Amino acid sequence: MNMKEPKYIPQPIDTSDIELPEELNPLLEAMAKNVHEVWAQTRIAQGWQYGPERNDAEKRHPMLIPYEDLPEEEKVYDRNTSVETLKLILKLGFIIDKR
Repeated sequence: MNMKEPKYIPQPIDTSDIELPEELNPLLEAMAKNVHEVWAQTRIAQGWQYGPERNDAEKRHPMLIPYEDLPEEEKVYDRNTSVETLKLILKLGFIIDKR
C-alpha cells in the first residue's frame, strides 16, 4: 500500500495589519542576531563547521560566522523572522515595554 503524505499548507497568523513602532528597531536587530546565534549554536552542536560552500555530507556551512559578518541578504532573513515574531506578539495583545 502506498500512503501519500498529507499536503502541508502553512497558515501563519496574518500580521499584515501590524506596523512595528520605530523604537523597536534595536530590539529587532538584537533578536535577529540572536536568531542567528541560536541557529549557529545548534548547527555546531550537531557537528557542523564553517566551510566556504555548503556541503551537507561533510557538515560544512558558509554562514557559520558571526552575525556582523553575514551578507546583508542573510541578515534580512533573520530580521524577517524577528519582525514576524514581534508583530505576532503585538497582534495577540501583548505590550512590549522597556523598563
